Amino acid sequence: MSRLSTHILDTSLGRPAVGVAVVLEIAASAGAWIEISRGITDADGRVKDLLPDDEPIVPGDYRLRFATADYFRKLGQIAFYPEVVVHVRLDGSANRYHLPLLLNPFGYSTYRGS
Repeated sequence: MSRLSTHILDTSLGRPAVGVAVVLEIAASAGAWIEISRGITDADGRVKDLLPDDEPIVPGDYRLRFATADYFRKLGQIAFYPEVVVHVRLDGSANRYHLPLLLNPFGYSTYRGS
């Protein structure tokens, strides 16, 4: 189990988005971002271990970067959004955070999952 996870559903196909590279970063001083971890969505469209249980959730700004152009290129499509960046502020009050992405070639949506 992970303290922070994500999954991607390709709403244009009605199925999980498999093989999407995801990078987790935390904000540092002077506007810089530091990579914490990375992963690739599995057969269920999930990256389950972006922040392992033994890693604390430090309050701050985090972002998930999804490599959507590569995913759609493999499907023979052009992505209007070549990268989706989801910037969130975590206060550390929750033990776990789940950040899903609903995706299609011309749009996306995200929400705080459970």
